[in-house]
Amino acid sequence: MSARTVTAAAPPATPVTERTMLLVGGTDQHLERAKALGVRVVLLQHPDKINAFQTGLADVLLMVDYTAWDTVRPLAEAAREVWGFDTIVSLTEGGLDMAARLNDHFGFPGTRPEVSRRMRNKCLMRQHLAEHGKLSIHWGRVTDRESLEAFALKAGFPFIVKPTDATASFGLIRVGGAADLEAAWERIEELRGRRTDRGSTLFTVREFLMESYLDGPEFSVEGFSFGGRHVVVAVTEKLVDDTHFAELGHALPARLVPQAYEQVTTAVADFLDTMGVTDGPSHTELRLTSRGPVVIESHNRVGGGHINELVEAAYGIDLLRYGVAWPLGLVEELPEPPIARAGACTRFVLRDPGTVTAVSGVEEVAARPDVLAVEVSVSPGDEVRPLRDNWDRLGFAAVTAADTDAAIALCERLTEEIRIDVTPAHAPAADRGLGVAA
Repeated sequence: MSARTVTAAAPPATPVTERTMLLVGGTDQHLERAKALGVRVVLLQHPDKINAFQTGLADVLLMVDYTAWDTVRPLAEAAREVWGFDTIVSLTEGGLDMAARLNDHFGFPGTRPEVSRRMRNKCLMRQHLAEHGKLSIHWGRVTDRESLEAFALKAGFPFIVKPTDATASFGLIRVGGAADLEAAWERIEELRGRRTDRGSTLFTVREFLMESYLDGPEFSVEGFSFGGRHVVVAVTEKLVDDTHFAELGHALPARLVPQAYEQVTTAVADFLDTMGVTDGPSHTELRLTSRGPVVIESHNRVGGGHINELVEAAYGIDLLRYGVAWPLGLVEELPEPPIARAGACTRFVLRDPGTVTAVSGVEEVAARPDVLAVEVSVSPGDEVRPLRDNWDRLGFAAVTAADTDAAIALCERLTEEIRIDVTPAHAPAADRGLGVAA
C-alpha cells in the first residue's frame, strides 16, 4: 500500500492515501483534517461527545466510553481485524492516554503510555522532574488538612493547589495566607470524587497537588516532535489577570527579546527530553520567573484557546493537520522553526456575574477580513457565573494583524464591540431586565 508525502501547504482537494487510523475522541476539526488527507477514519467516540457532523464524516463509528481500557482493548482488537488501521491517534485531552496505550499494545510507534500519563498527571510530572534533578520549586500532594499547613511552612505563601488531572484552570486555588487554609480545604473536599462539571467532563477529580507560586510573565510553547527532535513552532504570550485563573487571551509571536526567547525555548526542549516526549504536538506552559523559566504544566496535544488558528495565521503551520498526518508518514518534518509572517491574537469575552439580557455585534465583527473566528456562547436569559476558570468565559474573538502589538490592540477593541448586556446578580428587582451594559 503506497502513500504520497505532502508538505505543510494547504491540504489537497482529492485524497492521496488509502491509510486508515483509529481516532480516539476526535473533534470535528480532527476528522476534517484526516478526511482532507484521504485517510479512512475509524472513530472511537464517547456517546456524550458524538454529533451529526462526526457521524456523517467518519467511515466507521464506534461509540464507547473510550477511557475504559477493559472495554476498549477488545473492541480495538476486533476493529483492527476488520478495518486494519495503521495507527491510533488522539489530539484531545480525554483520549491521549488511551491512544498511547493502544499504540503500545499494537506495537505502533509514538509517545509511550507512561510518558503520556506523566504529561497529563501533574503530580507524576513533578515527581519525574525531581527524580531527574530538573525541578526548582517546592511541591507536594495534598493528603489532609494538615498537609496544607505543612506545605505552607516549607514553601511559604502564596502557593497554588490544583487537581492533578484537570484542564483549563479547573479547580485551581490560590492560598494567599494562613486565613485561606480552611477555605482551601473546604474547596478540595467539595471537588474531590466529583467529575469536572465543565469542559473535559470525562475526568474525576481524585488528587490535588500543591506547588510554589511562580512570579513573572506567562508563555506557552507550541511544539512538534519528530522522532525525538523537537521543533518550536511558536512561543505564545499569555494575557492574564493575577486576580483570577481564567486566561484573558493569547498572542503570538510572543514579544520576547532574543535572550529571553532562547531561555524559554531551550528550557522547553530540555523538559520534553526529560519527560520522554518523542512524537507529535506539545503545548507547554511556563513562567519566565526571576530565577529563569519554570514549566507550569505541559500537554502532548495542540493547545486550546484557538491557538492552532493563531499559529496557522502567523506561521502558516496547521498543527492539527501535522498531528493527524505525522503518525501515518503523510507530512515531512519541519527542518527548523518557521518565521512569523504576521501577528495573531485571541481575546476572550468576560462580564460580571448576572443574567444576560441582550447580545449584539457578533455578525459585524465576524464580517471583518482580519477576523479569524468569533463566537459568543451565551444568549438572553443565560446566567453569567462568577469568573473562576476558563469555562466561565462567554466567547472570544481571534484576529490577525501586521504584528503582535497590532493584533492585541485590534482584539481588545473588537471584544468591546461584541456587546453582551448583563443585569448584575446583585441588582434590585426593579432594575432587572433593563440591560445594564458591562
